[in-house]
Amino acid sequence: MAPLVSPLVPAAGAQASRLEAGSPSLTAQGAAILRAAHQLLDRPPILDDPIALRIIGAEDEAALRSNPQRFDRSRSLRAFLALRSRYAEDGLAGAIARGVRQYVILGAGLDTFPYRNPYQSTGLRVFEVDHPATQAWKRRRLQEAGIVTPDSLTFAPVDFEKQTLTEGLSRAGFQTGQPAFFSWLGVVIYLTRPAVINTLEFVAALPAGSGIVFDYSPPTGLMDEDQRSGHERLGRQVAAQGEPWLTYFVPASLAETLRRLGIKRLEDLGPEEAEQRYFRDRSDGLHLGGAGRLMKAEG
Repeated sequence: MAPLVSPLVPAAGAQASRLEAGSPSLTAQGAAILRAAHQLLDRPPILDDPIALRIIGAEDEAALRSNPQRFDRSRSLRAFLALRSRYAEDGLAGAIARGVRQYVILGAGLDTFPYRNPYQSTGLRVFEVDHPATQAWKRRRLQEAGIVTPDSLTFAPVDFEKQTLTEGLSRAGFQTGQPAFFSWLGVVIYLTRPAVINTLEFVAALPAGSGIVFDYSPPTGLMDEDQRSGHERLGRQVAAQGEPWLTYFVPASLAETLRRLGIKRLEDLGPEEAEQRYFRDRSDGLHLGGAGRLMKAEG
């Protein structure tokens, strides 16, 4: 297998400067704040996360609690961020039922699963993979918030200019001879296509029973007018922060690529299917509004 390139946001331009300064990506922080807002504004929550408000920091938590309604304009994005975490954790539950005992969170950012892990009694080992600077920042944030790091969690800092994912995970104690489940959220669109495929090859080469959930975007030509307008507006915002979107996938072509890698079971969850499964009969009107899709690929 070729050396695995970064499955995280590429360290280039403004993003590299932030990492060197020990700060997280702005989009990772923004996503965490919207997940926290979901806990206050939406009932019932798509993702029940009692850690979400604490991990964003005391200042941001206080500001959010004082005026959560300022996030009303981001309802559909907030819904998708909650959905993708819920979908990944639903996929993990299925993997655990099949006997998987390794869970890898690629580009973990401020993901909170390891600190509310309901599967510790099963022996599930969790690995958080992220850039060393971002991970160090998160660990300071956890300490400040009094969030205990469980024994079941291993941090796997990986600087992809110096090592591969294989090396970083092996150093953290990951067992390549055992099946594993991966979540890879809010990352794929920021990468080059070869980087995405290389990461998927790594997962596909693991023992039977392994799998991954990731989100991706179809090309804008496959979006309706409202979806395209919202997508382009948000794309301009993240590009201005030094984190441009790079890669899109046509759903049928992505499925073909995954099957060619040896993936046996695929579920491509689009907005319409997600609405029916996760948002049906809600009284608060929360729903998806974008074109983002979720892929679950299992060997």
